[in-house]
Amino acid sequence: MKRPKTVDEYVDLVHQAVYEVDEFRTSMDYEPENAEMYGPFIEQLDAMVRKVYDDMVNGTYQWGMGEDLPYMPLVAKFGRFIPFQRLLVLINDTHKNGLDIA
Repeated sequence: MKRPKTVDEYVDLVHQAVYEVDEFRTSMDYEPENAEMYGPFIEQLDAMVRKVYDDMVNGTYQWGMGEDLPYMPLVAKFGRFIPFQRLLVLINDTHKNGLDIA
């Protein structure tokens, strides 16, 4: 996956991540054993991803200038359990390095 070329594409990616978190949470309703395992980090991840999206919508988002998004330690620790890990990494890469305008 390549970094988005426009701000609108970037916002769409973050919105997709919010959707994926919601879907992941819904899947835990059907598999209670997963809720025990994933519950502790999915709440934090949800709040962090939604904050990025809310900041974008409210016009308060700031590019990372080489810094990771706050959710990256969770992705590093639990990434193998997150089906949309690559999406989160792509969003973080775009946050750190900007749009793919080259």
